[in-house]
Amino acid sequence: MLADEVNRATPKAQSALLEAMEEQQVTRRWTQTRLLPDPFFVIATQNPIATGGHLSLPESQLDRFLMRIELGYPDSAHERQLLMGQDRRALLATLGATLTTADLELLQAGVSKVHTAPALLDYVQARRLHARQRRVP
Repeated sequence: MLADEVNRATPKAQSALLEAMEEQQVTRRWTQTRLLPDPFFVIATQNPIATGGHLSLPESQLDRFLMRIELGYPDSAHERQLLMGQDRRALLATLGATLTTADLELLQAGVSKVHTAPALLDYVQARRLHARQRRVP
């Protein structure tokens, strides 16, 4: 599922998105609950806060997202390609599947079998702590 501009959605819509992510279900009018297919995942975009008109997710809800990727703005050459090119939404119709559901489930099952050395976990935690300390004024 792709939730575009989640920080511009109403609190009710944000709540529905979080229900889908956490409980893997959606509820309609507080009475009809439907389970989401498995596998199911969410990709959400948000506009920069500086653009205004936003309803940011609370910090306690942001932790439900696995990663945050900032794309920034394209350089002049790539911006020109975008401006001169075909509508990118039209290109979606030409995309094909790269994995079957069975392939994805197999990959997901394999994740729990990957060994992570304690020294690597120590390193990752130390880097994260260092990054947080640099942001604190």
